[in-house]
Amino acid sequence: MIPGEQIQKFRARAEVFHGEEEILTRLQAGKRLRVKLGVDPTRPDLTFGHMVVLNKLRQFQDCGHQAVLVIGDFTTRIGDPSGRSTTRPVLTEEEINANAATYLAQAEKILDPHKTEVRRNSEWFGEMSFQDALALSRQMTVARMLERDDFSKRHGNGTPISLIEFLYPLLQGHDSVVLDADIELGGSDQLFNMLVGRQLQKEAGKPGQAVLAMPLLVGLDGERKMSKSYDNYIAFNHAPKDMFGRVMSIPDPTMWIYYRHLLETPDGEIARLQAALHPMEAKKQLAARLVARFHGGDVAAHERAQFEKVFTHHEVRDDMPQYAWGEFFPGDATADAPLVDILAATRLFPSKKEIRRLIEQGAVRVDGEKIDDASARIRRPAADATFQAGKRTFFKLRA
Repeated sequence: MIPGEQIQKFRARAEVFHGEEEILTRLQAGKRLRVKLGVDPTRPDLTFGHMVVLNKLRQFQDCGHQAVLVIGDFTTRIGDPSGRSTTRPVLTEEEINANAATYLAQAEKILDPHKTEVRRNSEWFGEMSFQDALALSRQMTVARMLERDDFSKRHGNGTPISLIEFLYPLLQGHDSVVLDADIELGGSDQLFNMLVGRQLQKEAGKPGQAVLAMPLLVGLDGERKMSKSYDNYIAFNHAPKDMFGRVMSIPDPTMWIYYRHLLETPDGEIARLQAALHPMEAKKQLAARLVARFHGGDVAAHERAQFEKVFTHHEVRDDMPQYAWGEFFPGDATADAPLVDILAATRLFPSKKEIRRLIEQGAVRVDGEKIDDASARIRRPAADATFQAGKRTFFKLRA
């Protein structure tokens, strides 16, 4: 692909492409670009929000360039303040390492592992002396740091900003100096940090990296950005049933955003789909294609069929988990048990608190009968009993 065509491909769907002309010049000179993406392992799962930038990084790989995935195991100890109204909680080293261990396998669901250089920034920051840290700090002023919108707002309303948070953009920028990045990818909330990297490279006498900022993916609520903090996310590691169901829960307008940024569907094709398909069918196709990407086409077809069985034909899933009363309550003496304990014993729910909430909201049914009393007891079934909690969780309890 000629340089001009590559630039057009890289620019597509980006919010900001700073340094585009410089990249064109490097491509025309035959340079193989080093394209950096940093992820901090603050949680064990990558979400579809990460998929937007990983898709873009895969585009660079497909054009023959070198992807550099930086696992921010050191910077996670600080916590990226981008877009935050408060200081992030501090994770232990054990938590960071456990989260980091899962990231590569998840990223490889999008990236070509043979064209991905993986680095941990503890490699260089772990060896940095306090004198080195002071030298790095001298390269940024407080006034420049307060140009960041999130810092400015927090300073204005009196919300504390720790000095260590001021260091974060410098550390992210120093990653680019060490790695000789030609381009840094990130969400649009990372723009300030990425431009700091460009500045630090130039001050180190190196060519400044270009900055490619991608839009932040809106979450399942269709309003706020996708985030585990808002519980409006889909994770790479979600089970196929949960992934399909969560996609089906999004508002109709959000569906087309997912087509554009997750499936990278051309705008002309999106217009054709909008004209040709009922919104429900378009959303089912979206959900199936996303499940297929992570779990395979056969699994996606199965999940679509099961979804239609429940929501179109008002039947129960035919692949629901099954349990025996004796597994939960050994011995013949137990004639009945609290509904909360039965649901908790399946381990399909995060907590008894969540179970009680579902019951009180009227979201739990036993053999089709709604139960909204969290203190209800259920008699040992004489035959198989079908339990439903919420729209997507079913299981069968055998006598």
